[in-house]
Amino acid sequence: MDLTTTYMGLQLKNPIVPSASPLSRDLDNIKRMEDAGASAIVMYSLFEEQIVHEQKEMDHFLMQGTESYQEALSYFPEAEEYNLGPDEYLEHISAAKKATQIPIIGSLNGVSAGGWMEYAKKIEDAGADGLELNVYYIPTDAQHDATAIENIYLEDLTRIKDSIGIPVAMKLSPYFSTMANMAKKLDEAGADALVLFNRFYQPDFDLEELEVVPEVNLSTSAESRLPLRWIAILYGHIKASMAATSGVHTHLDALKMLMAGADVAMMCSALLEKGPAHIRTVLTDLQHWMEEKEYESVEQMKGSMSQRAVAEPAAFERANYMKALNSWKVII
Repeated sequence: MDLTTTYMGLQLKNPIVPSASPLSRDLDNIKRMEDAGASAIVMYSLFEEQIVHEQKEMDHFLMQGTESYQEALSYFPEAEEYNLGPDEYLEHISAAKKATQIPIIGSLNGVSAGGWMEYAKKIEDAGADGLELNVYYIPTDAQHDATAIENIYLEDLTRIKDSIGIPVAMKLSPYFSTMANMAKKLDEAGADALVLFNRFYQPDFDLEELEVVPEVNLSTSAESRLPLRWIAILYGHIKASMAATSGVHTHLDALKMLMAGADVAMMCSALLEKGPAHIRTVLTDLQHWMEEKEYESVEQMKGSMSQRAVAEPAAFERANYMKALNSWKVII
């Protein structure tokens, strides 16, 4: 049984990769994930705000709108409330590389064109095998059109690629007006991988205190449908690797992503709920399923259920919309 796969140019022993999460803050957890079978680990993110806070710089994209009400500044946590600071983050990557035998992928989370980008080179120098660039940007200015927003991603990618030699993955949201075109542009700009998709954490209202409060809800397997669809559509149309993230909880979720065309299936919520040992369960179940279905390798199944491989490609598009709705039967 050959579970090996290639992701962003890295040869991995299997397709299960823990995505950026609080688990990677702790070196013992990193080693536990490796022992459970993780083929690579994406470190938790180093945020632009952390770096800029230390450098006493803040780009207008991040401060946009804060002058309109005083309370807005309170949404930025104090420096000590973040994860490890920039220097400690680099030391943590070095320690993780020394303690493991699998690729360690750094993670940078930012949006503006600022000094924080120099940390891409520092992450490479710390020993990271790759970098995941998470451009977490909510475009709230009605004056910015779609092209302006897309250019932020493309410019950030270009600057990072020009500064480092390790592979770079772009972690994306699903909200571009033309997702396929954006994926193609990033592919042509040199992205080594696309990570589909980022989960935006939505705020909630506290009706007793009349406050806006942050809330983190872990994913469910049902959320895998969105990345599943787009990976299946993009497979064969771009050169970049694809990582599926959001909703990967079981071996069946992972298998679906691989058959859609993903090179790896990334896990976060399931590991936060069940712990690092859950990776071993997923891998064992995945192997058993492949044996029962007589698959010899991950490569054999990769893309076998993509849009261009199935008998009804329209199932991924609008043509299937009415069919899906009409299939629902109301029972009274």
